[in-house]
Amino acid sequence: MIEPIFLAEAAINGIMLGGILALLALGLNLIFGVIDIVWIAYVDLVMICMYLVYFLVMVYGWPVWAAGVLAVAFGALLGIGVHLLIIWPILGSPPVNQLLATGGLLFFLQSFATFLWTTDHKTVRLTLPIVEVGGMFFSFARLLAFALSILAMLGLYLFLTRTYIGTAIRAVSQDREAMALMGASPQRVYVVTSAVGGAMAGLAAALLAIQYSVHPFFGAAFGPLTFMICVLGGLGNMVGAFAASFVMSEIISLGGVAWSTEMGYVIAFVVFIVMMFARPGGIFGRRV
Repeated sequence: MIEPIFLAEAAINGIMLGGILALLALGLNLIFGVIDIVWIAYVDLVMICMYLVYFLVMVYGWPVWAAGVLAVAFGALLGIGVHLLIIWPILGSPPVNQLLATGGLLFFLQSFATFLWTTDHKTVRLTLPIVEVGGMFFSFARLLAFALSILAMLGLYLFLTRTYIGTAIRAVSQDREAMALMGASPQRVYVVTSAVGGAMAGLAAALLAIQYSVHPFFGAAFGPLTFMICVLGGLGNMVGAFAASFVMSEIISLGGVAWSTEMGYVIAFVVFIVMMFARPGGIFGRRV
């Protein structure tokens, strides 16, 4: 019999994990909703930014917050670079070609990181406290990452709803042909979207680097899960991705307490398959 306090602790940890997963899923879904291409290598861009944070903090002695700011800027540049060098030439090509191109980028980034830094796990070593609340113990790093994730997602919402370029991004995601007829430049919106998505990857990298070790195959741990969340919430649907992130994180966290972490992931995958049969278009099934 599992003690209720352990279930409550697992549920709260699941909420905190959901914040990071939502940040990753919203970045990927934003790009898909506007450009209509799934960046298979999205979490591998996060991995590259995590290496940047590691070297800035552990080798060059930068404060974590400064390394995080640079990771956000570097992520935005990576997003622009991926769009201009890989996505732009294949816009309008068959979906399979687009998936192969971004899948090729995934293997390139993994091989590139392995060549430069080997497969050793590298950790940003910080002395952070453990917070005790009512007999439950929580990592301060997770609490901080969750709070910053929520603030970032709120900032993204305000950007998309309160700014001209944000409104243009939402308009292009709904009808890019009509936007072109009205004189707007979808190509410029694509570049800005890629930059924003890349910046979110950089922020996620900074928040993940203080919790997990980085290695060339880090994307294999979070990449499939992020893609599953996007599909479950509805590809291109920001609200759906947000909701699905917390559903999957709670399943993984509670399953990990009840059985094991591996079984938690198995249950999450089974739920994903069942939901795909029940609602093939995702929980919400439409873009917003």
